[in-house]
Amino acid sequence: MSPTVAVVAHRKKTLGAGLDRLRVLITEQNVGELLWYEVPKSRKAPKQVRKALKQGAELVFVWGGDGMVQRCADAMAGSGVPMAILPAGTANLFANNLGIPIDLEESVRIGFHGRREKLDLGVLNGEHFAVMAGAGFEAEMIADADGQAKRRLGKLSYVKAAVRHVGGPLVPMKIKVDGTTWFEGKASCLLLGNVSTIAGGVDAFDDARPDDGWLEVGVSTAKGPIQWARVLGKMAAGRSDESPFVRITRARKVSARFGTPLTYELDGGEREPTTRIKAKAVPGALTLCLPAREQT
Repeated sequence: MSPTVAVVAHRKKTLGAGLDRLRVLITEQNVGELLWYEVPKSRKAPKQVRKALKQGAELVFVWGGDGMVQRCADAMAGSGVPMAILPAGTANLFANNLGIPIDLEESVRIGFHGRREKLDLGVLNGEHFAVMAGAGFEAEMIADADGQAKRRLGKLSYVKAAVRHVGGPLVPMKIKVDGTTWFEGKASCLLLGNVSTIAGGVDAFDDARPDDGWLEVGVSTAKGPIQWARVLGKMAAGRSDESPFVRITRARKVSARFGTPLTYELDGGEREPTTRIKAKAVPGALTLCLPAREQT
């Protein structure tokens, strides 16, 4: 039997020769029914994903960047149906971390013929994320590094946004990891990671793996441009956990309370400010199509 294949695409994102070419590439494979959904913004994607799953999709191609992948992963978590990422966004951190190239033909090939692997997701305040989530300085910085700047400047756009936010006040935080108070004091941001490389190609969590069943947890107490320059310098040069202004650990569950409401983000998408977050790792929540392992 030929499989039922679905495409859920953010129509404003571009990759290779575009969506018309994607349709041709898919029809060249052994496909039964092709379900096709286009959305004007990633927020509208989960509804279409649920529709595709209901109609029996056995493979779902997601066309877009990290925000689109996050929304679709949230709807696909636990379904067992494989997701194939077509990295058409301004930020494709999840695809980059997984070795999926920004190449239309190759990413389609991986979708049909790559290996299938169950990877972890995180859940924060009830919503799944694939790359990272954060609150405070880091979330504001990512929200500030707008799409055009990201395309034009890449890593630099985040550094520029960071420079604009470094003077912000430290916020009282109480953070518990797996039920024990881990940090209590003033901090500029809390960061949770499922993979190692975050915004702008910076390695924030050197030891993170998306299949280990854990979330990486980081908090920064840096304030002002000089301290932040030291943190970013450490991240760029080596290990982020060597900075005196950074604490890093890992946990299965994380909860935090903030002294003032903070913006938080999931995979680069901004959410409403909150004073509390609850997060946990969900091992093996999402089945992904990945490149074949390098032969050693």
